[in-house]
Amino acid sequence: MNDRTSRLRARSIAAEPAISTERAELLTRFYRENDGRHSVPVMRALAFRYLCEHKTIYLGEDELIVGERGPRPKATPTYPELTCHSLADLDILDSRPKTSYAVSPAGRDLYEQEIIPFWRGRSLRDRIFALVPPAWRDAYEAGIFTEFMEQRAPGHTVADGKIYRKGMLDFRREIAAALENLPGDGAAQREQLRAMDIAAEAVILFAERHAALAREKAAAEQNPVRRAELERIAAVCTRVPAEAPRDFHEALQMYWFCHLAVITELNGWDAFSPGHLDQHLEPFYTQGLADGTLTHESARELLECFFVKFNNHLAPPKVGVTAAESGTYTDFANINLAGVRPDGSDGVSEVSYLLLEVIRQLHLVQPSTNVQIAAVTPDRFLMEACRVIRCGYGFPSVFNSDLVVQEFLRQGKSLTDAREGGTSGCVEAGAFGKEAYILTGYFNLPKILELTLNDGRDPRTGQQLGPRTGDPRRFSDLAELVGAWQEQLRFFIDLKIEGNRIIESLYAREMPAPFLSVITDDCINRGRDYNEGGARYNTSYIQGVGIGTITDSLAAIEKHVFQEQTLTMEELLGLLADDFADNERTRQRLLNRTPRWGNDDDEADRHMRTVFEAFFAAVDGRPNERGGSHHIDMLPTTCHIYFGSVLGASPDGRRAGAPLSEGISPVQGMDRQGPTAVLLSAAKMDQVRTGGTLLNLKFVPQVLAGEQGLANLASLIRTYFKLGGHHVQFNVVDADTLRRARAEPEAHRGLIVRVAGYSDYFCDLSAELQEEIITRTEHGAGLPG
Repeated sequence: MNDRTSRLRARSIAAEPAISTERAELLTRFYRENDGRHSVPVMRALAFRYLCEHKTIYLGEDELIVGERGPRPKATPTYPELTCHSLADLDILDSRPKTSYAVSPAGRDLYEQEIIPFWRGRSLRDRIFALVPPAWRDAYEAGIFTEFMEQRAPGHTVADGKIYRKGMLDFRREIAAALENLPGDGAAQREQLRAMDIAAEAVILFAERHAALAREKAAAEQNPVRRAELERIAAVCTRVPAEAPRDFHEALQMYWFCHLAVITELNGWDAFSPGHLDQHLEPFYTQGLADGTLTHESARELLECFFVKFNNHLAPPKVGVTAAESGTYTDFANINLAGVRPDGSDGVSEVSYLLLEVIRQLHLVQPSTNVQIAAVTPDRFLMEACRVIRCGYGFPSVFNSDLVVQEFLRQGKSLTDAREGGTSGCVEAGAFGKEAYILTGYFNLPKILELTLNDGRDPRTGQQLGPRTGDPRRFSDLAELVGAWQEQLRFFIDLKIEGNRIIESLYAREMPAPFLSVITDDCINRGRDYNEGGARYNTSYIQGVGIGTITDSLAAIEKHVFQEQTLTMEELLGLLADDFADNERTRQRLLNRTPRWGNDDDEADRHMRTVFEAFFAAVDGRPNERGGSHHIDMLPTTCHIYFGSVLGASPDGRRAGAPLSEGISPVQGMDRQGPTAVLLSAAKMDQVRTGGTLLNLKFVPQVLAGEQGLANLASLIRTYFKLGGHHVQFNVVDADTLRRARAEPEAHRGLIVRVAGYSDYFCDLSAELQEEIITRTEHGAGLPG
């Protein structure tokens, strides 16, 4: 880092997280004055333009890339039209010991006097809970599944290359042509296209405000160097996003204005991401070096300024059960590096290596970064990526680019669109710039087993939630139990999808996203909003959680109840109900004398396949409301902590309330045969039939020492991907370091770890999540050499 980016980085880290009520105030004022005067799409677009015209803009010292989500870095807006925080929510956010958001007395008063009275009963969250059936709400409150869109808009939006080839004026011309070609009965399409046009114009106005501010600051600047920088910023903001970018600086600023527009319009889950940033920037980098307007150092400085902008952003604070499952500031923007080009050739360029330099030196938790490794990816690039991984930041994560393409082809996407796609958020795959691929919530697979063992009743509350599938004491073998579990699974998947369709319909009618529609194929051509099925592809994902826990539980039941008969089902149910009270010896037998997932043990791994196949069959291909279909992901973010808290003791020896296994990783501490065995077990899952799987491995730093250590890690990754793995990521830290950090947080403030599909400061994590990461198996040997 040079002096500029060192200062920017330091300010970003030191900035105080806070709630900004400005957006809520502006939006409330606009709706109070204009509600009912326009169609819903046009109303949303005009509200967006009002925000672009009136929200405070920020241009900080030393900045080269400009624009903030709120009035200053780390001041995050709220979205009362989606979820209106209560005063109790604000008080909790302001006072909680970790990941708190400062709430000013004036902001709290504004909420009490204006925001809450106006939006109570009108927010989408309130309307969703009024529409979903009681059985859905009971399951939701029991922790059988979660729902993202009850408080945040559809996310997983990723930019493709079109925003580097077109400006907003080009998009407005396309919209005008689409309007001219509308049939006489296209009134609804006309309103959607009008809304898109207003939104495209609004972003131009937003950029022009930044240009004017830069000119104003330049006129008052005494330092000639900074004055020239401000004049350059003004010129860039005058050019983009109205016109297509012409150089490296303009390309980065173009993306950033689009990013700000998407997250100002709505608070999409997992924000907005740049996609294949190295491929998008490569032409501008090459041209700049050739014509002398850019150097390696100046390009790196611009990228570092760009990265700091992501780190200035906080995820909009959550409420309800989602706050319990996720306590991170991270907004999940994710940059893809390498992979393949649309023609299938190697996607690595000098910009790819340059971005690895930036990732390694900046050492920031945002943006998330990943490398896409294909068969054609050079070993040199993989080794450089491993060098960054060895630093112990938990990033970049690593994806199998070839398998991602196969996943897309299985879902019916074209080969070109598949190659231009990739992964975002945690591990989710989508066709960049062409798909609305939406996470609809996590699904608690072990909770379904608990219900099955209690004939559909939730032992935590005594409530009959699922169908009566029989007294497990009368089951003669595991097959009967699995059959009952599958019946419970289908019941709750049906319920989850019923809720999904209600919620998707409500978003289509009431919460269009006109700007996001502008930059997503084929919304303009169809005259349909992103949330209404306007995108070329429309996917709804349901994320399975705890497959390691349920796999080991089924293995334990089969071995100890049905095969060896050292326990009766009656005895097992009594142990689970009492959380193994006064019976630690039996619990240890279940823990340590059961075939365990993650050890390349076919006895355990076949149970994983049983669970996976049933989950896949219950979800895959089910229609959604946007003309697309449902598919599965296997990831938890941090929901395995929450799901564990609503689950009693489980047959694998897990105590009540303890976390579930995370992603497709083994149960914490139960993978005992080394990392190769973990990968061999994971590869027995047919991952091409998912839209993403998340696998964590933890190594002590000594394992990756020297060039041989890096080569061994690269070999491990290549081997797993040849076996059909989707994703793998690494923590490179020993448990003793983590324990010291837990005991002395102020001395370890900079310690970053990989949590799930993101990295975070270890000291910001909850005590439960810290312990879960500490207890993950620590591999000290076993890499292929």
